[in-house]
Amino acid sequence: MKKSIKYSITAVVVILIGLAAYFSFFHNSQKEAGNKTVTVGIINGSKKDDELYESVAKTAKDKYGIHVVYKKFTDYSQPNKALTEHEVDLNSFQHVAFLDAWNKAHHTDIVPIGKTIIGQGRIYSQQVKNVKDIKPGSTITIPNDPTNESRGLYILQSAGLIKLAPNKSLATVKDITSNPKNLNIKEVDASQTARSLPDVAASYVNGNFAANAGLDPNKAIYVEPVNKVSAKWINVIAANKADKNNKLYKEYVNAYQTQTTKDLNKKLYGKTQITAWDIKLK
Repeated sequence: MKKSIKYSITAVVVILIGLAAYFSFFHNSQKEAGNKTVTVGIINGSKKDDELYESVAKTAKDKYGIHVVYKKFTDYSQPNKALTEHEVDLNSFQHVAFLDAWNKAHHTDIVPIGKTIIGQGRIYSQQVKNVKDIKPGSTITIPNDPTNESRGLYILQSAGLIKLAPNKSLATVKDITSNPKNLNIKEVDASQTARSLPDVAASYVNGNFAANAGLDPNKAIYVEPVNKVSAKWINVIAANKADKNNKLYKEYVNAYQTQTTKDLNKKLYGKTQITAWDIKLK
């Protein structure tokens, strides 16, 4: 009797293991077979952002039969974590510099599989209409995450407000070598840069946060130039390294990198962000 029970339990365990293996295989292979669904992590942005992403989803559906599901996140710390934990298949929110810094800090292996856009950084102000009019001793806010802090500092340098030590891939306020107006460069959370404008002379505000705050890009007091230095600021579609050659994911990239996307991007954003998969940086 005891042996019978023992054999029965063993048989059940074997069956459960077999079922688990089957469903695991089924889950991993279904994207390569009939279920052509791709889940993409994005940052919760503006209605314009939604319109552009939905256009890409339509192209993916019409041309490749892919059903695209967008999962929205509220801050920059979430989409890469979700990708690593396989809550999403791809994400589309970050530039190359941010991705490199994330991989180093979190020991992850996330890779870019396609370029999307580059948004020109902008300095905004409620006090002056030109960066040259910023008074000595004024406070300027920039994001406090490493990559966007660095970008903010390089924008301030290109605007002629400060100088940085050369050959810094990621600059910090400690790398400021010249500050002729003795400006107070204050680091704040990226989401607070726009909110700080009533209290400071100027602020470098990231594109998403500027849009969400209703800032008019045409009223920025300085616009970042696009040149060879800009390569690390190009936004990308990213995947886990193990999935970099996934056919389905490459088809999503192809669905993004179309003339339709380029035309719609120009219609929605004008010169505030440009498509980047075929630009030549000088």
